[in-house]
Amino acid sequence: MHLLYLSMMPWRLLSSTALSSLLVLSLASALLAPQQARAQASLDEQTQQLIVNAVEAAFELDLYNNRCRQDRSGRRTENLNKILASGFRMTVLDAQDDLFPEGYYRDAQARMREDFLARMREMGGCSGAKEAKLRDELRERYEKAIAELEAFP
Repeated sequence: MHLLYLSMMPWRLLSSTALSSLLVLSLASALLAPQQARAQASLDEQTQQLIVNAVEAAFELDLYNNRCRQDRSGRRTENLNKILASGFRMTVLDAQDDLFPEGYYRDAQARMREDFLARMREMGGCSGAKEAKLRDELRERYEKAIAELEAFP
């Protein structure tokens, strides 16, 4: 009966594999969306601040490595994504969309980039940042933020 109903629909031009994939994706998104919303809604203010701090720390360390060390891997953000996905059912982009005051990940990233680049200019660029051991400071902040998230129950 299910196939009969689908055969009357205009999507009958889709192959059965494509249709099956579409149904699975629709079902998965319908099941996961409420869980993700509940996970984010259940975060208290302190937990939200821990996540925001970790996202900012990862972003700044990756940006420093990109600008001053020619390391474009984004490794810290990727590692944070794994922690957030497994522990909080969210990604870095979800956090930037939902927990940052800008409300949109591109705006949050633009603000963080501008703030960090202004800080780098004040230090005299990469050479001044290296002399001030900014990389060590950023790495320490990142590692502390990750440790706090991993210790979260």
